[in-house]
Formats: sequence, structure tokens, C-alpha cells
Amino acid sequence: MKLIVGLGNPGPQYERTRHNAGFMTLDRLAARHAPGAVSRSRFQGLAIEARLSPKSQASGWAKPAPSPEPATVEEDIRLLLLKPMTYMNRSGFSVVEAVHYYRIEPHRDLLIVVDEVALDVGDIRLRPKGSPGGHNGLADIERALATDNYPRLRIGIGPRGVIPQVDYVLGRFTEEQLQPLDDALERSADACEVWAREGIDAAMNRFNTKPRPDPDTSSQDSAPTGDSDQNQTLNQSTSNQPTPAPRRTVEGN
Repeated sequence: MKLIVGLGNPGPQYERTRHNAGFMTLDRLAARHAPGAVSRSRFQGLAIEARLSPKSQASGWAKPAPSPEPATVEEDIRLLLLKPMTYMNRSGFSVVEAVHYYRIEPHRDLLIVVDEVALDVGDIRLRPKGSPGGHNGLADIERALATDNYPRLRIGIGPRGVIPQVDYVLGRFTEEQLQPLDDALERSADACEVWAREGIDAAMNRFNTKPRPDPDTSSQDSAPTGDSDQNQTLNQSTSNQPTPAPRRTVEGN
């Protein structure tokens, strides 16, 4: 089982805000690999089980030469797509439940997808491990797992300019940002697939964008936690969700 967790905030007031880029990526994956599936309430979140072909479906230019040996049938890769409904700064509670239930090795079988204000919209960045970089969701996951040794995929939502960070990350994307966002979400879904099939090194080699200041060493305030980009694939009522716990200077990240 490969566990892919997209971070965000539940509730319509946070739907499709910048802080919910992780939720948006999971929606792309669910549409590709579990079309029409209905999410279930599990692990303090919304979950969908999906299956991924062990090999890319891209046709390429040439067909492989016939093998003299009988072809072996490879099993599909099982995926669990999870959106914590705990609010961003309590994401660890949801993640650790799923990790323990499936006996997952975080360094190998867990991928966290988050927004990143230190990257421009359109950029994505994978890392095998590292500090939270000021992101409250990652900080809580590190607390819950007692390790920072788990892969993460950061999706750029910056630059925020002079807008206070809490307002920026909880705001919605501008018209000018929508096209690069869409491209980044498609590439993020592709990167998740490569990670599941081939591992973090292959995904980093293929999808990391041009060098920028490393978010893992940058200072990033957090914003409250909110959005649940709960459309179609991962949709469920969140009326009784707990209010966000107190955060640092900026909530959410």
C-alpha cells in the first residue's frame, strides 16, 4: 500500500484556496485512478482506495521487442488517497492513524502533498525528507511520526508580495495564476504516480523544477488551516469539524 496524503482545510469557506493545493492534487489522482469512487470517512479524514498500473500507460514511439520468456503479470499498486479533515495544523493525527493501520514505512510508502509559498505558482519540488520549513501541517506530521524522514511534494503558490501570509494562503488563486496552477497540479499528479512506481529519487529527477531557495530551509509562517477542495471525488460534509488549534504568527501552512 502506498499512502498519498494531500493537506488542506475542510469546509466550503476554504474550497480551492491556495492552502488546499494538496487536496486539489488528490482530486486529480482520484479522477484518474478511481473515477466515480465515493470517499469514505477513515483515519479522521476522507479516503479513497485506488489502483495504479505498475507501468506507465504512455505509448511512446516504439513498441518493445518481443521477449523470448513468458511475460510476467505484475500486480497493480494499491494507493490510499487521504485528505485529513483535522485542519492543517492537526494533520499528524490523521496521517499517523493510517500509517499504523497499514504498517507503512514512512520513508518508503508515504508521500505528503502540500502548498509552498516559497515556490512560484507553476513550480513543484520533491524532497525525500527535511524540516517543515515553517509549514504547520508538516510540523504536526513530524510530531506524530517522530521523524522527518518521509517524502514530501511541495506545490508553489507564491509569490505573495506584500499580502500578509495568512490572508494570502487562505485566499483563492487569481485569474493569472489559474493556468500555471492547472499545469502544476497535472505535473504533481504525474509525480505522485512516478513516486509510487519508481520511488522518490526517480520522481525528483524527473519533476523537480529549476533551483530556487529550498523551502526546507526557508522561514515560512503558517496560515490557519482550511479548504477541503471537496468536489466530486473526495466530497463529504464537514460541519462538525474542530476549529483550528492556535498557530504561530500565521496559521495554516
